[in-house]
Amino acid sequence: MTEETPGFDQKSDVPTDAVQPDDAAAQAAGASPADEAGGPADGAGDVPETEQEGQAGQEPIQGQVQGQGGELGPQEAALTAQLDQTRTALQERTQDLQRLQAEFQNYRRRVERDRASVKEVAVANLLTELLPVLDDIGRARDHGELVGGFKSVAESLEMVAAKMGLMQFGKEGEPFDPTVHEALMHSYSPDVTETTCVQILQPGYRIGERTIRPARVGVAEPQPGAQGPAGEEPADEEENGGPEQG
Repeated sequence: MTEETPGFDQKSDVPTDAVQPDDAAAQAAGASPADEAGGPADGAGDVPETEQEGQAGQEPIQGQVQGQGGELGPQEAALTAQLDQTRTALQERTQDLQRLQAEFQNYRRRVERDRASVKEVAVANLLTELLPVLDDIGRARDHGELVGGFKSVAESLEMVAAKMGLMQFGKEGEPFDPTVHEALMHSYSPDVTETTCVQILQPGYRIGERTIRPARVGVAEPQPGAQGPAGEEPADEEENGGPEQG
């Protein structure tokens, strides 16, 4: 059993002059609190340099603002020139497109017109080959031989030809027209006042406005020396002022 010795005070094992933990860490890092915060002398020297750099950097910005408010700068001028070139090119391409479209429309109309013309020529050539058959059918009808099954076939053929646009013309008593009539016979008659078709030897045919065969006819002209229509006086009496008196 241990006895306590009187007269001795209990002291701490840590010395009084021991370094605090925070101070020891600062000393180990090699920097004092004053060094970490930065000395006032060093900070005071940096402030004028920063202000000078800021003032120097404001000069080009002010120059750009002045350039935008006044004349265009080089970049803006280049963009404007490029925009003008683009507009000119667009206008030229638009004109080219309009010209090509007009040429295409003309080409299409020309092709359609040529196609219709080729079709009409083909139909005309086919019907021209059938005209002798139609003439035989007409002669058989005039002689009363168009009867029975032959009559049905002939009428069907004439109907098909009419559907394809074939039209017959040429009648007795109509005025003679050299553009659609072909005179094979000529005579004089007191019953006509102008050249008239008095006999149809072979009818004519047309397709639309195109004549594929003229009508072959016999014509008659007024009798030479015949008086004109009633009520007209001889021309010599009118010129001489009437018949002479004895």
